[in-house]
Amino acid sequence: MNLYDELADWWPLVSSPSDYAEEASEYLRLLRGAATGPLTTMLELGSGGGNNASHLKRDFQLTLVEPAEGMLKHSRQLNPECEHLSGDMRTVRLGREFDAVFVHDAITYMVTEADLRAALETVAIHLRPGGVALVAPDETTESFEPGATSEGGDEPEVPGQGARSLRYLMWSLPPTPGSTTFEVHFGMLLKERDGSVRSVHDVHRHGLFTRATWLRLFREVGLEARVEPRILEGKPYDTFVALKPAGART
Repeated sequence: MNLYDELADWWPLVSSPSDYAEEASEYLRLLRGAATGPLTTMLELGSGGGNNASHLKRDFQLTLVEPAEGMLKHSRQLNPECEHLSGDMRTVRLGREFDAVFVHDAITYMVTEADLRAALETVAIHLRPGGVALVAPDETTESFEPGATSEGGDEPEVPGQGARSLRYLMWSLPPTPGSTTFEVHFGMLLKERDGSVRSVHDVHRHGLFTRATWLRLFREVGLEARVEPRILEGKPYDTFVALKPAGART
């Protein structure tokens, strides 16, 4: 996936921290509404460039885990006060528990039930008894809608140096019947500071699971989960809020 590796330097033009204010507020609302104890420490798995963290760090002591070094670089610059660690949400083990564990859209890269269960097990292992987890995929089988969106951004103009710009089309294709994955195609136009423009085609594969599958896997790893709606820019999304029973063993 070039977007998070070779093209990671362009990430701020793909996704700006200011675009995440509304959804970070929704996540905070859901976490506080479900919490049964203190909410001081939070682990975010698949934290990417740190855009959600840039808002949530006002309310939590954050530990951010992300496998792509280019994305960690952006997050360290944006959120220097947060702890940053390299790791895969399926396998990372920190030997610590947190009041809350948060997983945003990076969970959609879990393309098999085994992948998804492993990620949710990581959530459960790092959650203190009585703690709350929030997992926010972009889509479930029931909520998925194929289609395309187009966005982009521009660097601030620097006299005599020019500025980079990026425009992209993100196209989510319908899954084949019976499949638990679908493809997302990114068509990107990148304008360099010298004015030259190049194009990049990047293909991502996302997992697609029913709400019932999600809830079953949460139960299997020892978490009591429910589906809660979140509304972003007028569109509803499925969100999973889960509690670790107070008497649960780590």
